[in-house]
Amino acid sequence: MMKDLGEKPVSGSAPPAVRHFIIDEHGAGQRVDNFILRIAKGVPKSHIYRVIRAGEVRVNRRRVDVDYRLVVGDDLRVPPLRMSAPRPALARPAEFPVLFEDEALLVVDKPAGVAVHGGSGVSYGVIEQLRASRPTARFLELAHRLDRETSGVLVLAKKRSSLTALHEQMRGTGMDKRYLALAIGKFGAERQSVRVPLERYLLADGERRVRPNADGMAAHTNFVLRTAFADFSLVEAQLKTGRTHQIRVHLAHLHHPIAGDDKYGDFTLNRELARRKGGNALARMFLHAASLSLDHPLTAERMTFSAPLPEELGKFLTTLK
Repeated sequence: MMKDLGEKPVSGSAPPAVRHFIIDEHGAGQRVDNFILRIAKGVPKSHIYRVIRAGEVRVNRRRVDVDYRLVVGDDLRVPPLRMSAPRPALARPAEFPVLFEDEALLVVDKPAGVAVHGGSGVSYGVIEQLRASRPTARFLELAHRLDRETSGVLVLAKKRSSLTALHEQMRGTGMDKRYLALAIGKFGAERQSVRVPLERYLLADGERRVRPNADGMAAHTNFVLRTAFADFSLVEAQLKTGRTHQIRVHLAHLHHPIAGDDKYGDFTLNRELARRKGGNALARMFLHAASLSLDHPLTAERMTFSAPLPEELGKFLTTLK
């Protein structure tokens, strides 16, 4: 996949050394942060981002941003990286409902409460568990991400060429992602198009957050009201761009945060909803990746994958009626 030109320590007590990777066609197209995350198993994600932003990671002797995409022939310099404590052994990989699978794609229905990848206190995410359950798979990578508390359609690529094709669709207009969200309050219009730039920032404890900012990255979400309740609105969100926490922040910007959202929501109401008795509680964020349409990376056939609304969310909706 790549040629590692770095000197490797011969003893477990020897300090880690600077390593150089010459990128070939298998590594081309990857973001530099994702490439390092893959080859630096056990290194905290926060540490990798820190060394990239500090300029310690170099491509062709130049500093790069975390979203730089590698090309064939790049000389990637990776500094010594601090390892985290070993992960506990994975006793048995979790089983995820498979919505579709062939030689190019694997599409699963991700449950809420499961991170898509390990890191930030999570030992094993969806990708690590799927790799563990498929030890003979030569290639398996996430095509996109979902927040830990978001359920629904998640696409993985089983070939490098498929991953590259999927990323091209995401950068263009070829991929159509639809989510269902329960917004607090009465939605003002049946259709709303929100174009509000977003920027990422860090809290004092290092936690990542997103906020509207005119100087941020362009972000566009279309909302359609599906069901109006007395104090809530079930809306469909169509992502036109794919920024971190985009739906959550855009709805909060409209003063209709998502029910159960522990980052941008109404925290008092969230506690009240979680304490409801008689099976009427909402103990998670009400955001579900309901469907995703794409052109198959090998055949170009238009395909749509759908995941049913989880039982706990469906039950909560019945309490509102």
